[in-house]
Amino acid sequence: MATEHQSNGRAPGRVLQTADVELFEHVEQNLYTAVLADALDELGFRQQAMRETIRPLSPDLVFAGWARTISCMDVYHMSENPYDIEIEAVDSLLPGEIAVVATGDSKRNAPWGELLSTAALTRGARGAVIDGLVRDVKKIQALGFPVFATGIKPVDSRGRGLVVDYNIPVECQGVLVTPGDLVVADFDGVVVVPAAVVTEAVRMATDKVSRENHSRAELMNGMLLRQVYDKYGVL
Repeated sequence: MATEHQSNGRAPGRVLQTADVELFEHVEQNLYTAVLADALDELGFRQQAMRETIRPLSPDLVFAGWARTISCMDVYHMSENPYDIEIEAVDSLLPGEIAVVATGDSKRNAPWGELLSTAALTRGARGAVIDGLVRDVKKIQALGFPVFATGIKPVDSRGRGLVVDYNIPVECQGVLVTPGDLVVADFDGVVVVPAAVVTEAVRMATDKVSRENHSRAELMNGMLLRQVYDKYGVL
């Protein structure tokens, strides 16, 4: 079990352990969001896939990591220190974490861009999921930091949006995300695995991938779909 690290008086994060890295690599290399969503369905967690509107900035992006949430709200005034909590939130990122930015699906501003991506990357974050818009996309792509978002718009957050808290439970694209949940993203979308069921969900997904691989091989050899389904129980 990873040890906990207190961040600015808010909910703790977790210090990255070898077991965490091994888990992330296994998920990224062997699993995918669809099979994890199926495993979560079997476990009774049927609302863990974010809305279809959240997409990767590049089609080949894949990541897995622990959630560190950031909560934003729309504003309609120029505050004196609009970036204070935003800076604190990004600086609080720990290695192995995913920045999950909840905006209420705002279209007023782009709360994430190149400099936040650079800061997150150097903090050891594995990616970001933005419940809203991003900017500086070409620079983010050149940086190689994986970001998922609902759209692109070249406007700053100042006077339009404000980070109000971080590392608290948030709703992001229809999914309740709690700090420390496992966030997995690929071209099919973003799935959030509740921390309490990570081990079981990954075990079930791994087993299903094995059965899917056998099914695919036998289908390619000419076996009927009904025969394969009756044998392996996956579709």
